Amino acid sequence: MTEFSELMKDNLLGNPHSESPSSSLATHYVETARHRMLRFFRADPEHFDLIFVANATAAIKMVAEGVRDENLWVGYHGDAHTSLVGLRQLANLGNRCFLSDSEVEQWLAQGPELQMSEKSKGGQRPMGLFAYPGQSNMNGRRLPLDWAGRIRRSAARSNSQMFTLFDAAALVASTQLDLSDHVNAPDFTALSFYKIFGFPDLGCLIVRKESGHVLLKRSYFGGGTVDMVINGALGDAWHATRQTSLHEALEDGTGAFHSIAALHCAVDVHTRLFGSMTQVSQHANHLASVLYDQMAGLTHRNGRTVCTIYKSRTANYKDRKSQGPTIAFNIRDVHGRWIGKSNFEHLAMKYGIQLRTGGVCNPGGIALYLNLTAAELRENFEEGLRCGNGIDEMHGKPTGIVRVSFGAMSSMREVETFLNLLTVLIDKESSWEGLQRPEDSEGHSGHSGQSTGSSQSEKMTNMSEKQDFGNRSLNHKASTGNFYQQQDMTMQSQSRLPPRKRDALRRLMCF
Repeated sequence: MTEFSELMKDNLLGNPHSESPSSSLATHYVETARHRMLRFFRADPEHFDLIFVANATAAIKMVAEGVRDENLWVGYHGDAHTSLVGLRQLANLGNRCFLSDSEVEQWLAQGPELQMSEKSKGGQRPMGLFAYPGQSNMNGRRLPLDWAGRIRRSAARSNSQMFTLFDAAALVASTQLDLSDHVNAPDFTALSFYKIFGFPDLGCLIVRKESGHVLLKRSYFGGGTVDMVINGALGDAWHATRQTSLHEALEDGTGAFHSIAALHCAVDVHTRLFGSMTQVSQHANHLASVLYDQMAGLTHRNGRTVCTIYKSRTANYKDRKSQGPTIAFNIRDVHGRWIGKSNFEHLAMKYGIQLRTGGVCNPGGIALYLNLTAAELRENFEEGLRCGNGIDEMHGKPTGIVRVSFGAMSSMREVETFLNLLTVLIDKESSWEGLQRPEDSEGHSGHSGQSTGSSQSEKMTNMSEKQDFGNRSLNHKASTGNFYQQQDMTMQSQSRLPPRKRDALRRLMCF
């Protein structure tokens, strides 16, 4: 933010659709950022173009605009984000949700034939679109990266139109996206930059140039994407789309040139602080692996498991190809009853812990891991369940999950802090007052949030809870041994250092 502030103070940027000095400077920042981000993802500009959009969903919607008038079949993976699932609304030839990787593999083995009905649309050639994420945004499971190339080769053999849309939003936050093999790369890759850098709020669609013609079939055109427009008042409603590049034909209106310029600052600072994305990946997955192992072993004194963790059987936190640094879970109390996700989030907020709860925009993952049928989901909706409304359990099943994720700035101290918070819940009941949200005491069930004011009694309660937090932390360490004994020799040596030096070393050892 400091570097971006200096950039803004030292430079005047103007609308790139002009030739003034400020506009030319903005154009320079935009085009150099475009090529820089292609290099960041190892995408050769000869084979790829990068289109700046608001976020990953806007990138997906851009693909949707290109195919919406086609004779279309859509396939999507069960781990897909809601924004990918929405593509099925465009599929006049039907759609299919692949519930597992094995279903996709069977489909590929048979040849990805378009699962079309007998509907036709003016004799158009059928088109297929297969959409899937690189990483589940629910539990971090990583999906195979070779599907795009296999689908392309199969489509070429059968002379069919089958394209791939790759949602890389969750994946790029903590690993290197490598598009160096353009032959086997996805046709369209959607992502958000803020998931990598934190700032700016910006996304992009990376397009294989060989597949770019699909996007040019859209009906709409906006300012900056046309070379000539006749408005119709002269009796001829006509326009000519720009032909020089894909991004010039598709980036409607004035781009977010200040945010795009900020990408230069973001990449510089990120590289200076954290090194390569490979280093980020190693670091983040190590933290997740440590936390997972510890969470999996947490039990109440009666032997009941504290954490129910939603991990794929094929995933391994020590294998970065199969699992990202994300853990999805729910908490059970000493009697085996669910502790509401909203109540747990409220408790975490008291101790400065930021996490995500709810359905996390992953309907397939929620249904699979919480064992919810379509009939149960409809019944829950009819009985009042809505996204984010704070209803945590219905008919004995959770309605969502708790999710923690690690990235470049995460540290081992955060792992230990979170584990200490979990130990507060050992032997507690779900009705424990420390878990109750302010609105619960008033008979409401709205979304959890921190109270803007606290009475003296509430402050005393918080102090008591924090004291219990510290006592439980000490008891946990005494009963389980030194936390860092389960790490490598370097981590073991840290535990013998004085606290101030140990903390400094931990910061240095982020990577």
